[in-house]
Amino acid sequence: MLPCVLFAVCIFATCHVDGYTLREEEENLNQDVLGTDFLQRRLHPLFNCPDMSPSPTVPTSVEHVKAADVKVIAALGDSLTTAIGANGSTILSIPLEFRHVSWSIGGYGTYQNVITLANIFKLFNPKLLGPSPVMTFHGKPTTVNETGFNFAVTGHNTLNVSDQIRHMIDTFKSYPGLNFQEDWKLVTMLIGMNDICDYCKNKILFSPDSFIQHMTEALDTMMKEIPRTIVNVVQILPMKPLREVQRPTLGCQLQKTFCSCLVQPEENSTELKELVEVNYEFQRRLEKLLHSDRFFKKDFAVVLQPYLENTGPPRLPDGTFDLSFFTADCFHFTVKGHEELAKGLWNNMFQPEGGKEMIKTFSEPIKLICPTKEHPYIYTRPRVESSAPTLRRISATTLTLMSLLSVFNYL
Repeated sequence: MLPCVLFAVCIFATCHVDGYTLREEEENLNQDVLGTDFLQRRLHPLFNCPDMSPSPTVPTSVEHVKAADVKVIAALGDSLTTAIGANGSTILSIPLEFRHVSWSIGGYGTYQNVITLANIFKLFNPKLLGPSPVMTFHGKPTTVNETGFNFAVTGHNTLNVSDQIRHMIDTFKSYPGLNFQEDWKLVTMLIGMNDICDYCKNKILFSPDSFIQHMTEALDTMMKEIPRTIVNVVQILPMKPLREVQRPTLGCQLQKTFCSCLVQPEENSTELKELVEVNYEFQRRLEKLLHSDRFFKKDFAVVLQPYLENTGPPRLPDGTFDLSFFTADCFHFTVKGHEELAKGLWNNMFQPEGGKEMIKTFSEPIKLICPTKEHPYIYTRPRVESSAPTLRRISATTLTLMSLLSVFNYL
C-alpha cells in the first residue's frame, strides 16, 4: 500500500509531486529520521492502582481475568498497528515501522517512557510475553524477535487478516515459555480502514458484506483454536475528517496514492457520500456482529471496544487541526496519537457494555482509570440486546409456574 517505489526514486533524485520537491520537503537532511530516543524524554508520571495483583489462582473463566492475570499480549491489523512513521518527523520515516511504540503492543522502555497498552499491562505483570521490542522496515522480512507478537502487516485489508491469525497461532504454539493451553492471552485487532481506502477500486471485494464475512471467519478461527483468550476488536474510525489533515508538503501529497478513494473525490460528491456511508455501514455491521454471544464461551470472548466510533481530529484552541498528532504523510498517527489510542483502549476494557467511554477528540489528554474494587476484571460479558425481552418473558412465566405450584402444595 505504501508508495515504496516513489519513495526510493525520491531518495536518489529530486522528486516532483504536485509542485513540491523532496529538497523542499527535506531542507534539513540532518534531522533524525529515527525519531526521539524515549529513554531521554521527560518521564510520564507513574500510574498505580489500589490492586495490581493477580488472582490467587489462575482463573478458568473469561469473566474473572484481572490485568495481572494476562500472560501474553498480541496485535493484529495494518499500518496503524505497525506504527508507520510514528516516531519520525519527515517523509524519510514513512517506510519505518515503529512497532516498539505502537499503541496496542509497543514494548519500548516502560510506561513512563511511552504509554502503550503493553506497557500499561507490564505494570501489572512485568513478565508479559509479546510486546514489540524494536523498529522494523516495511517490506523487509522480520522475525518474532523483532516484531514481538505484533502480527499486523502494513497495507493489509480485512481479507488478509486470517493469514495474520494463522501466523499468530503457530507462533503461540511454538514460542518458548508460552503455555498455549494455560496462559491467558489478550489480542487487540483493528483493521478495515484499508478496505475503505480501496473501496472505489473494487466495490465487491471491499464491500461491507465482504468485510463482515472476513471478520466473522477470523473470529471463528480464534475462538475455535485459541484457548484462554480475550480479543479486543476496536471499532473503525470515521475517516472523512482525515481529508482535512493537510500541510503544503510532499508527504501529505502521498495521501492521494495510498488512500485515493477517500482523498480524491470532490467534497459533496456522490463518490464521497457513498464512501462515508460505507464507513458507517462497516461500523454498524461490526457492532451488530459483536453485540451477541456468538463469540463468547467459558474461556474465550470477543469484545467490541467502541471508543473511536465518533472520534474527530484533535484541534488547537483556535479550531485548526493539531498536526502534532499526525505523521509526515498526514494520515497515520505520531506517538502522541498512539498514546491516546492506548489509554482509550485500556479504559474501555474496564468499562461495562453500555458504559464505555466514547472519545470525541484527542485534544484533551485521556486520563487512565483503574479497575474497580467491585469489578477488578476485564469486562467480557456481551450485551445481547435481543435476548433481554426473551429473558423477561421467561422470568415472568417461571414466576407464574412457581406461584401455581405453591398453591398446589398449599392445597
